[in-house]
Amino acid sequence: MTSPEPVLPADAGDLLVSIVVIGRNEGIRIAQCLESVQAMVRDNFTIELIYVDSGSVDASVALAAERGASVIALKPKHPTAALGRNTGWRAANGSVILFLDGDTILHPRFVADCLAEFRVPEVAVVWGHRRELYPERSLYNRILDLDWIYRPGPTPYCGGDALFRRSVLERTGGFDEKLIAGEEPELCWRIAALGFVILHVDHPMTGHDLASTRWRQYWKRATRAGHAYAEVADRFRATSQPLWSEESRRNRNRALLILAACLGGFFGSILLASLLPTALVCALFVTLAIRSAWRARWKTSDPITLSLYGAHSLIEQIPIYCGQLQYWWNRRRGKRSTLLEYKEM
Repeated sequence: MTSPEPVLPADAGDLLVSIVVIGRNEGIRIAQCLESVQAMVRDNFTIELIYVDSGSVDASVALAAERGASVIALKPKHPTAALGRNTGWRAANGSVILFLDGDTILHPRFVADCLAEFRVPEVAVVWGHRRELYPERSLYNRILDLDWIYRPGPTPYCGGDALFRRSVLERTGGFDEKLIAGEEPELCWRIAALGFVILHVDHPMTGHDLASTRWRQYWKRATRAGHAYAEVADRFRATSQPLWSEESRRNRNRALLILAACLGGFFGSILLASLLPTALVCALFVTLAIRSAWRARWKTSDPITLSLYGAHSLIEQIPIYCGQLQYWWNRRRGKRSTLLEYKEM
């Protein structure tokens, strides 16, 4: 860090916080998100609310305008979350930017309780707890709710909802608009390289509506994660501080192990005319799932949710690896990947 960032004044009454919400075909979810922003506690700052729409074909733009947001409607050929966020913060006037995804509900006290963290000059990003709004609506919501749980403290990166110093966004140039996923970790890597801190605080931040009720949605979401792993890891592979290279390698090895075990069990049972090879493979998978559930026990005390999460940790390796293969296949052909959307209108 070449020079410390200015700290927030002790009296932040004149501070302007810009809320940048991005969305695409969120429907009623965008209305609920913006209503939660308007209801936030703001006794020590003022806000401006900006909604950036990425080519919605539903009523999102009208719903946002009705709820007091300044609307920027994009019609990009290749929409990305990074493009929406960059458009929003560059049009904003605040010295602190809160990014929100359009499928989230903001906790009313998050910003008011967390602005003081920026009095530490090294802190560039502050983010809190995101949890699923409706875990009871599907197994996918229930399982993936645990993926949002992180221990408080300095972290390598944040998610899509977070408070940023505007000055740091200006120094880094913001998000990489070519990335269809993984744009937050990529930006945080560059921020950390400047000597700044990404801070996860022990405060509720947002509720998220995953709206995942089908296997196809679950698969596409995991595929998108794999694509992000591969693309971001490839970008920083030759640097002194690679990002996601280990995660990409680990996913590849796990996926290949699972596929090899399945094939070995299947053909072993045929060749030996016995169910024993298949049973051994099943026992291996159960053991791996139990191990994953045990490691995640600090996230919940619900044994059923933990069991499901253990199975998910195993199953998701296949679509994540498919996402990695998709990235490398497109890269070899010189083809740019397009947005991978898992939600249905």
